[in-house]
Amino acid sequence: MPPASAWNPGTVRDAAGGLAALTLATFLAVTTEMLPVGLLPAIGGNVRVSDSIAGLLVTVYAFMVAVLAVPLTLSTARFSRKGLLLATLVAYTVGNAMVAVAPNFGVLAAGRAFGGIAHALFFSVSIGYASRLVRTEFTGRALALVTAGAAAGFVLGVPLSTSLGTALGWRAAFGLLAGVCALSCVIVGVLLPPVPGGGTAHQGSGAGARRTRLAIVSGANAVVYLGQFTVYTFVSVLLLATGLPAAAIGPVLLGMGAVGLIGTWFAAATLDRRPRATVLILLCTVIVGMVGVGVAFPALVGVLAAAVVWGAGFGGMASVFQTAAIRTRGATPEVIGALINSTANIGIGAGAAVGAAVLAGPGLGWLPFAGAALVLAGLVVVLAARNSFPPEP
Repeated sequence: MPPASAWNPGTVRDAAGGLAALTLATFLAVTTEMLPVGLLPAIGGNVRVSDSIAGLLVTVYAFMVAVLAVPLTLSTARFSRKGLLLATLVAYTVGNAMVAVAPNFGVLAAGRAFGGIAHALFFSVSIGYASRLVRTEFTGRALALVTAGAAAGFVLGVPLSTSLGTALGWRAAFGLLAGVCALSCVIVGVLLPPVPGGGTAHQGSGAGARRTRLAIVSGANAVVYLGQFTVYTFVSVLLLATGLPAAAIGPVLLGMGAVGLIGTWFAAATLDRRPRATVLILLCTVIVGMVGVGVAFPALVGVLAAAVVWGAGFGGMASVFQTAAIRTRGATPEVIGALINSTANIGIGAGAAVGAAVLAGPGLGWLPFAGAALVLAGLVVVLAARNSFPPEP
């Protein structure tokens, strides 16, 4: 394998092995982050806490990412990119293993916090890595392909692990995930070529404007994720309230994730040609789907039909914000990755907290409307910030 200094960015095809490795790693990262969502009722019942308290397992994880992403990225700028990525996969392995054997909620939360530390660095490294594997004109497609790993985490990882947890217990699901993370260290080590890291942001004329555009993209990212996870954190609770059997939660989440691949495909096909139209279409789709869930609730068929629309829209969301942020050139790819990772997890953690408050206050039926209103706020930002979300790359 060539040294990092010898790697020459090329086309998506040239970087296929490295992109595949990053896609696998992203799949496991997202599966690790989101696995509690499908198992919250089982986890809460086993360790004797309420659904809203169990939802804090998502919050504590996201909080670690939000706080540590930028500092960890800056402090590890001189380290090997490949070494850092492998270190995060080792940490995911340890964190999931801790959760699998945790005797109480405190240890459970500690295991999630450990995984959150890994997550704080993972996306910073992986987003920058993907952008360095290919030439600039292929950035959108490369990031969309790597983000397909995130979609696969929703499509396969979370639903299948949820089904396993329902059948064999939630601890088995986390134990299996720990084992797969360990195996992935070997696979990624073989497939992923080393690339140079570090570097500095673009300076000189227009640097302030570029940083402003990056700040706007990052802020819109946080608001959209806030809306998404106000609802999605408690989607299993919502589905159970429609009369759906517990054993069917995993298959339904599988279906929601599967339609998310439509959004991922759409982003990959259009981001390098019509980036602004892509983000507007996807955001509108998410809003329509969430409102549909709220209107149909608690009718099972209507909720499921609207959830298909919701899932399809959100499937491309990570791709559009990552690509828009990279194209601002407001910082190095790694720092941009840290900002997108941090702001997404601010949204995820705060969304879990907002969702818990809605659940404890107005009630479950208001969750979709609260989420849709927040995503709408993100759409307003995108509409107003034409320079941050331009019509052409």
